[in-house]
Amino acid sequence: MNQKALHSGFTLIELMMVIGIVAILAIVAAGFYGDNVIAAKRSDGRRGLQDTATSLEKCKSLYGTYNSANCAIADGSTVPSPEGLYDIAVTTAASTFSLTATPSAGSSQNADTDCTSMTLDNLGQRGGTGADASVCW
Repeated sequence: MNQKALHSGFTLIELMMVIGIVAILAIVAAGFYGDNVIAAKRSDGRRGLQDTATSLEKCKSLYGTYNSANCAIADGSTVPSPEGLYDIAVTTAASTFSLTATPSAGSSQNADTDCTSMTLDNLGQRGGTGADASVCW
């Protein structure tokens, strides 16, 4: 019988090196996954801003002003986003409005340092704040 055939296999050191490499790759992948989940959930804030803006535009078309007492959304109110991850602060005047979405208390989006808030106004101007506000929209 061939001597080499009797001693084939992996040494403990080789096995530990492979396990170490796989662990490092898993840690890196988990970091990217978490960042991508946070970025994907920003769409809830964007949708909330757009839904609120649509309601305000409907109010203006019906009553001639954004701040009519007949409107469903009042000046100074806070509206939750569809999934509840963001609170949308509403500021209205007769012919203008400004909306600001910030993560709700206890929301997973509080960990989003790249986009800490998003804004939208009656002219359709979008903005944001954070370490990389360009990713907000």
